[in-house]
Amino acid sequence: MPKHTTKYALEGRVVTMDTSFTVLPRGTVYVDGGRIAFVTPTDSPPPPGFEDAPVIGTRGTIYPGLIDLHNHLSYDALTLWKVPELYTNRDQWGRHPDYRKLISGPMTVLGKTPGYVEAVVRYVECKCLLGGVTTAQGIALFSNQGIMRHYRGVVRNVEETGEGDLPDAATKISDVEAEDAERFLDRLQDSSCLLLHLSEGKDERARGHFQALRLADGTWAITPALAGIHCAALEPEDFGILAEHGGSMIWSPLSNLLLYGETADVGAARERGVRIALGSDWSPSGSKSLLGELKVARLVADERGIDLPDRELLAMATRDAAGVLKWDQALGSIEEGKRADFTVLYGRSTDAYAAFLEARETDIALVVIDGVPRVGNERLMGHFGPGTERWRVGSAERVLNLSQESADPVVGALTLREARDRLRDGLGRLPELARRLEEAPAPLAGAGPQWTLLLDHEEPLDTAIRPHFPSGPAEGSTAPRLAEIMALQVPLSGLLIPLHLDPLTVSDDGTFFGRLVEESNLPDYLNERLPGLF
Repeated sequence: MPKHTTKYALEGRVVTMDTSFTVLPRGTVYVDGGRIAFVTPTDSPPPPGFEDAPVIGTRGTIYPGLIDLHNHLSYDALTLWKVPELYTNRDQWGRHPDYRKLISGPMTVLGKTPGYVEAVVRYVECKCLLGGVTTAQGIALFSNQGIMRHYRGVVRNVEETGEGDLPDAATKISDVEAEDAERFLDRLQDSSCLLLHLSEGKDERARGHFQALRLADGTWAITPALAGIHCAALEPEDFGILAEHGGSMIWSPLSNLLLYGETADVGAARERGVRIALGSDWSPSGSKSLLGELKVARLVADERGIDLPDRELLAMATRDAAGVLKWDQALGSIEEGKRADFTVLYGRSTDAYAAFLEARETDIALVVIDGVPRVGNERLMGHFGPGTERWRVGSAERVLNLSQESADPVVGALTLREARDRLRDGLGRLPELARRLEEAPAPLAGAGPQWTLLLDHEEPLDTAIRPHFPSGPAEGSTAPRLAEIMALQVPLSGLLIPLHLDPLTVSDDGTFFGRLVEESNLPDYLNERLPGLF
């Protein structure tokens, strides 16, 4: 994007997602230096300072950018996992032998092999962009010099923003804090937002992790900083306690249904005033992007008879998500003074909220982050320069702008096409790459930094992504089975098989709905109705 194109305006139907759900049938959003300067009806004269600024007609509807508050991005190059059985809590499915063979093993190999780390990062970041996502949980990196950080790229990550009006969210806690409710409370009181898995599953063991938040004196280790991811095992009275103490929840219905056959009681959570945001989770058992997760959430609410208006559902991915992060003064709605994050869809004649929930990836005409257009159709992107790369989404031509003045050195100038080709190659040669890692000599002392992916589902480096408070006896045995033990003893070079790269969009994935049909835990109504929303 040329540096001089920092002051411009977008014209179209404007869905502000403000507290009044204001919609301007014909509106103009004026952008200056990454901020929204003015939002006016189109027939109003240009505000001061914008008399000569270009006004770009979108021919569509302008929404805030989507905020994905739960995504394990490091795994999003993998295709949907055929879940082997019905599980009842989070402690079970990671022990299945196929998990190491098809999920953790492949990403361990790619995440530690030079040349593939940057390909994963670039690819999954573009997966977010093509689904209209402008902010997400980020990708953790670890170096051979003992440094841990989060990748800062085109899509904003919630953990390391570097911006004063966007306080960093925490997504990991120390082992000590994960096992001691008193210390966990201390951490909450020092945090603005703590995004943590909580009560994932449907049995009493899963619920017990929430109940263990109750301290010996009867108070609760819950503050407005706590954002519990999943909360699928919570009962209505638990949601009441969560709301009373200002806590919120992140809902990932597709992943819950694929693994457990059930998801959180969102109706009860809403009735008790819990703030809810959405997360797509990860591609092995979730949606490709938040656009898809919104569709699943719509169908689940309808099936359960929950009175959840479309505009409130979209708020879970915009305004309410910003509120969970304590970013609502800077992001989440189209209002003066806020950051210029937009997702623009074609068309403006049908209901503004239903149109978003029914949109395909090919309906996304433009995505803007901090005022910088990042992907869009050729006509709109042409107003800002040639972009860095052309890409096709289904039958639609798109232009990507992945340039950054201070690009993260992990990825640099790597194109999406180069990233895709590397990952196709790497996933097709997993046994060979695993063997190389097993035979590789230890890195030389004093060598330069070599970055690897930090696979957060494996809870590395003495940290946890969820509390592990004592939660009472388990339902059934949690001891490893013989097949699990044997799978862990096999070197990855003898266990892994060639895999396919997950396409970036549903529009480019001719097998996505076929794989969903094979999922034994997924309710029939989703398989019947979801394809019609794409």
